[in-house]
Amino acid sequence: MTSKVAVVAIGGNSLISDPQHQTVPDQFAATRKTAVHIADMIAAGWNVVITHGNGPQVGFILLRSELASHVLHEVPLDSCGADTQGALGYMIQQCLGNEFKKRGITRQVVTVVTQVVVDAHDSAFARPTKPIGPFYTEAKAQQYRQERGWQMIEDAGRGWRRVVASPRPQRIVERDAIHMLVQAGFVVIAVGGGGVPVVEDEQGQLSGAAAVIDKDYASALLAHSIGADLFLISTSVEKVALHYGTPDQIWLDEMTVAEAKQYMAEGHFAPGSMKPKIEAVIDFLQRDGREAIITSPENIARALAGKTGTRIIPARK
Repeated sequence: MTSKVAVVAIGGNSLISDPQHQTVPDQFAATRKTAVHIADMIAAGWNVVITHGNGPQVGFILLRSELASHVLHEVPLDSCGADTQGALGYMIQQCLGNEFKKRGITRQVVTVVTQVVVDAHDSAFARPTKPIGPFYTEAKAQQYRQERGWQMIEDAGRGWRRVVASPRPQRIVERDAIHMLVQAGFVVIAVGGGGVPVVEDEQGQLSGAAAVIDKDYASALLAHSIGADLFLISTSVEKVALHYGTPDQIWLDEMTVAEAKQYMAEGHFAPGSMKPKIEAVIDFLQRDGREAIITSPENIARALAGKTGTRIIPARK
């Protein structure tokens, strides 16, 4: 048994199995599957802090708000992000709590609606890059660009998506509360969707920003801030690969920070896909983090046992 702390980052897209299964009941079904693997970690003695993405979900809420604007006020983007923290946190809480009851695990799951400070002058506000919402065909993307003024990009070969500003996280406002809850034995869900982006004025007053923070960057910051022993990113692939999707594809079992930087410089990791995950891992390890793992939800237990996944370490001894 171990009392080590792990921050486990779940992708917002991983809660949606395919374009035909995007409803809330569909997302509950996907979350129940992921909860099994996180419960395995907790049963093995890990203290787990769960973070999650919200790219599809925050886009759904924003689109729903805009479509209803002729009868109701529109919802600001930061409030949409807070909505996803509550809804997805509730979903994970319930699924994990039910899994605990099946196993006789007496742990309680709580969600902390988390604010994350960003720089009001971050250049990201002038260059939106964060994909949100569903995937569209190129024709539909061009239509929405014309009709709604959306900025659209092609997202890692998967289709076209709307993009919004994604400033880098600077500080987690509720860090102390999260840390105390972990120490008290709670399973904590925090910095959902990268946290609600807020800016701070000279008097220390906070206000929401129209942006969505990348959940991997915010998760790395949280892992560092609470002194986590492990930063684990749960994604759609079992391992990180070089030359991904080509006949020359090579799966990676382990890499150092220096190797990760080299592979990234060579263009192996796609923006909006694996690249931010690698950057987040590098950031965590360069801030005295010990170990990071990237793998798929169903392979978490095997990855922790060293049987699969990609393990990233500061350097080899």
